[in-house]
This record gives sequence, structure tokens and C-alpha cells, in this order.
Amino acid sequence: MHPGPIAESLLPKHMTKNEIADVLEEIGTLMELKGENPFKVRAYQAGARTLEAIEEAELTRLIAEEQLKTVKGIGDALSQKITELHTTGKLEFFEKLKASIEPGLAEMLQIPGLGPKKIRALHDKLGVASIAALTKACHDGTVAALDGFGEKTQEKILAGIKNREAYGKRHLWWEAWEIAAPIAAGLRQLPGVSQAESAGSLRRGLETVGDLDFIVAAGDAAPVVAWFTGQPQVKEVTAAGETKASVRFESGLQADLRIVPEEQFVFALHHFTGSKDHNVQMRQRALSRGLSLSEWGLVPAEGEGTAKEKAEALKAKKQPSEKGKIRNETELFGALGLHFIPPELREGLGEIEAAEKGELPRLVELGDLRGAFHNHTTASDGRNTLAEMAAAAAALGWEYLGIADHSKSSFQANGLSEERLLKQVAEIHALNAAKKFKTHVFTGVECDILSDGRLDYDDAILAKLDYVVVSVHNAFTQDEATMTARIIRAIEHPRTTMLGHLTGRLLLRREGYRVDVVKVIDAAIAHGVVIELNASPWRLDMDWRHWRKAAERGLVCSVNPDAHETAGLDQVRAGINSARKGWLTKENVLNTLPLAAVRQRLRR
Repeated sequence: MHPGPIAESLLPKHMTKNEIADVLEEIGTLMELKGENPFKVRAYQAGARTLEAIEEAELTRLIAEEQLKTVKGIGDALSQKITELHTTGKLEFFEKLKASIEPGLAEMLQIPGLGPKKIRALHDKLGVASIAALTKACHDGTVAALDGFGEKTQEKILAGIKNREAYGKRHLWWEAWEIAAPIAAGLRQLPGVSQAESAGSLRRGLETVGDLDFIVAAGDAAPVVAWFTGQPQVKEVTAAGETKASVRFESGLQADLRIVPEEQFVFALHHFTGSKDHNVQMRQRALSRGLSLSEWGLVPAEGEGTAKEKAEALKAKKQPSEKGKIRNETELFGALGLHFIPPELREGLGEIEAAEKGELPRLVELGDLRGAFHNHTTASDGRNTLAEMAAAAAALGWEYLGIADHSKSSFQANGLSEERLLKQVAEIHALNAAKKFKTHVFTGVECDILSDGRLDYDDAILAKLDYVVVSVHNAFTQDEATMTARIIRAIEHPRTTMLGHLTGRLLLRREGYRVDVVKVIDAAIAHGVVIELNASPWRLDMDWRHWRKAAERGLVCSVNPDAHETAGLDQVRAGINSARKGWLTKENVLNTLPLAAVRQRLRR
């Protein structure tokens, strides 16, 4: 018998090289927190970098032939640990190390600007071992008095703590989806379950999610509740009733389960998908037709009793709802004179009016994408080689892949000098000529927009590339007028193809810099420059709220994963969610074009 999706997660896991590198990095960080020998710490950090430069197949071969310790930078001890992680997915040394660290110290690493050395100093000199104690020390002024800290650092720490508290109530869509998808699949496989879906902001594709909602149609609720509350990643069961349950996962994300009769499922799914504004407008529409719409059903508005009681009365009489038996959301919308409204559009922003007139667009879909342009390799700060990235794109069935490693001013990201960039261009040409992969690789760069709006390379270098992504990576504190003028100057450069992550925001980590988005959009349209929808779950930038009007005016989008490893290419899924929320169609998105059309566009 094939295990279900949750059971599969319990099987021994063979770690990839990047997952192993993450563990080595964390070991180095935890050892630094403990005040271990700096040489030991650097050995783990260097081991992680060495791993990233090895191709996955080569790592497997080296482990199989017991040759890993012959690689420069990986000795006997590291070789044993990497092998254990690769083959079993676990490392006893790592588990013991984590257990030896005071939980509060590791938690403090989540505060921006606080690294292991500073946390160690706070612990050793002030006895700080938790965020609560750190907050008090900052308010008392003792942090500012420490050598190497000062007033500004103390202020930044307090701001970081405040942001963490605010951000801690939300979770990235991608992280929520990774938890929710296997649970929804597992619910559907349970005996007696006829339908099961995720609802809420996750289903609407909102960039961050407060909690998860699962709606299940089943006759016997008890086994469903037992299965749901018994999942291995559940940290706490906060409620478990006859038809409802609430749990909290290890990540802190909460999930609610609701089990309803099959005839109520479509109404519950619509109601708990939301949004609140959409639901209010739908209820008003129903009332204007003499009907009452709720999670219980679509029933006559007149007469005694609540919506629930009316729905139950109809069920007892074995009568369908007011508009006949409604089996799915298409029929639910149809009963109110509307075309089906995709969940992503249900924000109360004109979707009901458009659905009434039959003017809803055919939204772009994940399967429409033929490739992507903003991706990194080990040449800068990526974690997979050029060949591995090309192979991963080919495995996705993409016709093309654009490589846009960082430019020279992004020294923190190992940005490419002119010589290294030209060497990469030659490597890409050779890769295409060899025709090892069906995917064509375009030569590009993510070129820094310097503080005055100039680009990081001269025109002669940029002219050798197929395309140029321009992005801001420093001087985030410029005022709005200066930042806007800076970005527009870069857009006006004749070699600029597209603008990367317009506001520089990092969701749940950092607000975007101040910029007049409308003026930037105006400039992009005027100069035929594409603006990307950066699909990294941390960015989703340009924000979906700007896209509908911008696309109507002719702005072209490119959904780019900003992938720093092969797994990152899959994150275009998060970008497609945001594109759909922005009412974008296939025709609005550059990278839905086939290879020949993209070549023509880039040449132009």
C-alpha cells in the first residue's frame, strides 16, 4: 500500500546538498553562540560553501566512493557528518548541539542586526538569555553602554523586537502552503470524505497568511478530527469537538478544521475563503434578490428562523436550496447572476461587478509560463551551478532560462567583475551550443542601480548581454523623491530590459524603501521597460495591488523567481498567485511567450 502524503513525510529523507549546507551553516552559528573556537566555526561555514560549489550528482558519487574527504575544505569529521545527513536526513551531533543552547538565545537570532557574536556578548556581560530580558536591558539603557553597541544599535534592536512581534502574527504564503497542501491531500484520501479544500487567505493567494482553514465534507466527523489532530507536526491541540478542531503547528501557524455535510460544503467553502469585503457584497447581492447567503446555504430571506435553521428545514424536507441544488462554486455564483469568480480575485475590489458583466479576465496560470529571467548561480550568491540550474529548468519543461547574477557593486553577494561576467557569457554560449539541455539559456545580469541612478557596468559590457535586470541593493534610506528619480534614471537607460523587485521589501522582515510607485510605472511604460513580479515568497514585488491598473495601461510583467538554487525555480507558483490577484492574463506576462517571440522581444 502506498503511504499517504503525511506518512511519506515520516520516511527516511535523503538530504540535498543545499539542505546539508543549511545544516552546516546552522551548526557554525550555534557553535559561535556557544563561544566555540573560531576555527571550528569557520570550518563549518567553509564546508557549506564548498558543498554548494559541488554538483548534486558529483556529491552522490563522492559519498558512494567514500572520496568526499579528498575534496579541499572537507576533512574526515565533516565528511562523516555530510554522509550521515545525505543518507539518513539526520545528524546526532546537530541534535545534541541544538539541545545544549538556551532556547532564548537561538530565538534572539531572529532579530535583524543581532548575530551570534553580539548575542554572546549580551549573554556574557548582561546575563541576557531571552527576548524579554533583552527588551528590558534596552529600556534600561544597559545595552547602549556595552562596548561595540551604542545608542543606535540599541534603537535598532528595539525596533527589530517590535517588528518581530508585529510580523510574528503572519506567515509567508509559501510556508503556509507547504504545510497545508499535504494535509488537504491527506484529508481527501480519508474514507468517508467526499471533498476537502483549504480556504481563507491561503486559497485567495494573499502574500501572507494569518492561519489555515480546512473545509471537509464528511458524514462521520470523528475519524477526520482524530486524523487531523494526530498529525506529527502538530505541537498543540487547542480545540477538538464533534465537527471542529483547532491545532497549532511547530512553526506557530494555527489551523482550523470544519466538517460539514456534503450539501453544505460549497457554501462553507465560499464563506470561509472570504474575503470579508467580498462576502459582505455577495450577501448584499443575495438580499437584493430576496435571498440569504451564508455558510449554511442560499435560502429565502423572508420567514422566521436563522439561515442555519432555514437550511436545515429545507434539508429535512429533502428540498434543494432556493436556486436548485448547488453543487459547486460556479453554480453558487450562477445562482446570483454571476460568472465564476476565481478565489484570488475575491477581495471586494470590483470583481462582482465584472462577473456580472462577463468581464472577468482569463487569469494567467502556472502552466502558461515558458521560462523566467531573474535567476542566480554559484558565480555570485547562488547555490547551484549554471548546468544544474539549466537542468532544473529543463525538468520543469521550460523553453528558456535567464541567468542574472549580481553585478560588481554587490560585493556582499560576490558580484561579478567585468571579466567574470564575460567568462560566464562564454560559458552560457558554450552550454547552448552543446545542446545538452532542451532549455535555451539567455545571458543576463542583475545590475545594481547605483545611488545616483547610474548602472554598475558601462554600455560596452551591457551590450554583450541578451537582457539586463536593474535593481536597488543599497542606500535604502534615500528620501522618496531621490529614490524615485534614481530608479527612473536607470529605467531610462537604453540597455535596461526590466526592473527588479521595485520596492526592495522583504515580507515579515523589512518594509520597502520609499518610492513613488506610480511615477516608476509611468516611466517603465514610456520606455518599454518590463517590471518584474519577483516571485520569491519573501518579496512578491511589485505588489499585486498595483498590477491591474498598470497592465490596463500597457505595462508588461515578468514573473521571476529570483531563484538562488534549483528548488527556487518552483517558487514561480507564489508569483503566479500574486499575478492572478493583480488580474493579470497570459498576454500581460512576458515569460508566457514562446522562445522565438522572447528572442525577438529581447533583440528589440
